[in-house]
Amino acid sequence: MPLLLLFFCLACGSGLYAQEATYTNSLGIEFILIRPGSMVVGRYQPTVGKPQRQDPNRRSLPDTVYQLAHEMAQQAARPGFPVSIEKAFYIGKFEVTQEQWLKVMGENPAFFQGEKVTGNAAKHPVENITWQQTQAFIKKLNKLDKLHHYRLPSEFEWEYAARAGAEDDIAWSEIGATAVLGGKTTLEAGQKKPNAWGLYDMLGNVWEWVQDYYNEKIFADPVPPTSGKVHVLKGASFTGDVKNATYMTHAAGPGNGFDVGFRLVMEVKKQGN
Repeated sequence: MPLLLLFFCLACGSGLYAQEATYTNSLGIEFILIRPGSMVVGRYQPTVGKPQRQDPNRRSLPDTVYQLAHEMAQQAARPGFPVSIEKAFYIGKFEVTQEQWLKVMGENPAFFQGEKVTGNAAKHPVENITWQQTQAFIKKLNKLDKLHHYRLPSEFEWEYAARAGAEDDIAWSEIGATAVLGGKTTLEAGQKKPNAWGLYDMLGNVWEWVQDYYNEKIFADPVPPTSGKVHVLKGASFTGDVKNATYMTHAAGPGNGFDVGFRLVMEVKKQGN
């Protein structure tokens, strides 16, 4: 049997088929295909700068202080843990916008609309929403579009997509080019550069709800909790700073409210479904 035909038969037998790299649904929500892979989550390796002794007129701290800081950094360091993303999924190219929310829900809860923003408010991310409101949106969207299944990403799916293949945390010099930070309002979706996989505003603009419960810790656990008081937020917002604008930040809602939104996952379908 020719190799190409054999591959086709194996793909059919497993129930899988070639997926489009991008997809736009009937509401105009754009998705990008994220393929399986792995990463290390929760790796934290703080460092301490060396004292500068070149200028004799410059006052500096004693070496014992730097040594103590180095020891504290070593104590705080975490090796992280491996995470494998076993299944491909589609994730929103942008955060869900006010326009898209309005089409599904018939009303717009966003704080930043009208004269409170510049440009077209409909293209700004929807915000001022609770995790429960995202579930109501998703439930209604799944009824409107029976060809697909939508949900929030898990924290690990979100982080994997945000990293876009990066092994280490994003460099501080890149933050200004990729994140919507330090502003007074949200911005229209897609005003900054995308990450390597073509996803916009993974850092900044609005915090994004994910499916997981918060574990009441600074870092995520290898196995997310099955219950909790609140849910996890990722990605920071326009009100944040570079400290939070990293994909490893593990925060919890409800936050400020007016700077909290979300993006969707659309599950990959198998052949015959």
